Amino acid sequence: MFLQTDGQAPLSTVLVVDDTRENLTVIGQLLRPQYQVRVANSGQRALQVAQTEPIPDIILLDVMMPEMDGYAVLASLRAHPQTRDIPVIFVTALDAVADEERGLQAGAVDYVAKPIKPAVLLARVRTHLELKAARDWLADQNSYLDAEVQRRMAENELIKDFSLHAMATLAEKRDNETGNHLHRTQAYIEALMEHLKDHPRFHALLGAPHQRHQIAKAAPLHDIGKVGIPDAILLKPGRLTPEEFEVMKTHARIGADAIEEAIRSVLDMSRGKQQLPSPDLMKPALQFLETARQIAAGHHEKWDGSGYPSGLQGDAIPMSARLMAIADVFDALISRRHYKLAFTLDDAVDIIRKGRGQHFDPDICDAFLILVPQFAAIAERFSDHPSVAH
Repeated sequence: MFLQTDGQAPLSTVLVVDDTRENLTVIGQLLRPQYQVRVANSGQRALQVAQTEPIPDIILLDVMMPEMDGYAVLASLRAHPQTRDIPVIFVTALDAVADEERGLQAGAVDYVAKPIKPAVLLARVRTHLELKAARDWLADQNSYLDAEVQRRMAENELIKDFSLHAMATLAEKRDNETGNHLHRTQAYIEALMEHLKDHPRFHALLGAPHQRHQIAKAAPLHDIGKVGIPDAILLKPGRLTPEEFEVMKTHARIGADAIEEAIRSVLDMSRGKQQLPSPDLMKPALQFLETARQIAAGHHEKWDGSGYPSGLQGDAIPMSARLMAIADVFDALISRRHYKLAFTLDDAVDIIRKGRGQHFDPDICDAFLILVPQFAAIAERFSDHPSVAH
């Protein structure tokens, strides 16, 4: 559009293309009282003008021109992103029905025969400019709505992440740990998944970015069940008695049961036809909760079946829980607790190496051993104290 300087509404820009000077003059004079008019006397020139400011809002295009006819011009206009949506009206002496059909099939919005009738041409131009304005408005509205949906989704995702982290941190705070434990274990798992994503055993579950993202997001909830452990045991300054340790072990089942209850509640509401998002939107949420449940329930299971709470063995332990097992143990070893000093990095690595095939999935353990420098860097970045023990 051509912006007027007197504060009035901007004039639409019309490009008139014709190889005959007289036609350009006549049509130009007809349009100028109402529109900003640009002219081109050849197909090549028309393509150049159409891509320079002010970009035309509509094009009146002659068909019969030397070198490059109107059909070729229209095809070129439609092929270029900047001009593909400009409405084109053929203005031509070809007035046979077949010619009109060909023009419309080529992508023209209308067809006006020469000699032109001024009232007809003005009416057609006005109509198609109004249609274009309506289409542009709808496109703007759709773009705005799309942007707003994306903004709201990002906002909801951020709120969800903060809420989940707050819940997980609550459990850690009760255990006198810091939120950095959550950051470290999450980062360890992300490093393991990135390393293992192309491994034949793990590709089906880790090959897609959204699968790895879901596990990483669920990881901080691994100890959520600690909120159900009595303070006398959870906050005991010394080592636990065997009886107390049996109570402590129940945190895995408590956390899993709490998340499972959340899953049942969502499914019950769905069956009750309460106002919930569509199944396609609910599915990722349910998958996330199930991943969180598996991690909470299984991160203390051991590869040889000697873990708790269910004594699962080998691949019967969910893969996400096997990842968390090695991340959680490594972080516990290198971290200072009220009942122990931190192990050195070398000692922690040696303990995990000895647990290969017993406590830990052998392939995940091998990945860890390769990634020890990366794990150490993560521990340093999210350290509770000045540096990791070496």
